[in-house]
Amino acid sequence: MAIAINWLAVLVCVVFAMALGALWYGPLFGKQWMQMMGFTMESMDAAKKKGMAKSYIFMAIGALVMVFVLDHNLTFGSAYLHITGVSAGLQAGFWNWLGFVAPTTVGMVLWEGKPWKLWCIVAGYYLVSLLVMGVILAVWM
Repeated sequence: MAIAINWLAVLVCVVFAMALGALWYGPLFGKQWMQMMGFTMESMDAAKKKGMAKSYIFMAIGALVMVFVLDHNLTFGSAYLHITGVSAGLQAGFWNWLGFVAPTTVGMVLWEGKPWKLWCIVAGYYLVSLLVMGVILAVWM
């Protein structure tokens, strides 16, 4: 069985993930995230002067891979469970987050000594992102 990828939905999801990241790590939680990561305004300005294009390109590629995998999981899960629409998208987003993102990001608390609040900010971004991307993909299936 070949999976038909809706590339327009994938592109919308990538754009959404990048926009959400700008909002999430900017006005919503940017100051808290910077403080817990040990960044200063000076270090952020220095990073901006070096050029952030490469970082944004890699983040967009990462979002593309995430959406592509989510689309496959959603397609197979919907076929197996006979669930479609918003419910299928939310479930796919949540279970992918719980199974892949939450366990891998918790290492920042366990091994790097970062605060749980930082984990909540980082993992929260991925949770919201995967939930919305799941809905976008499911509605456009």
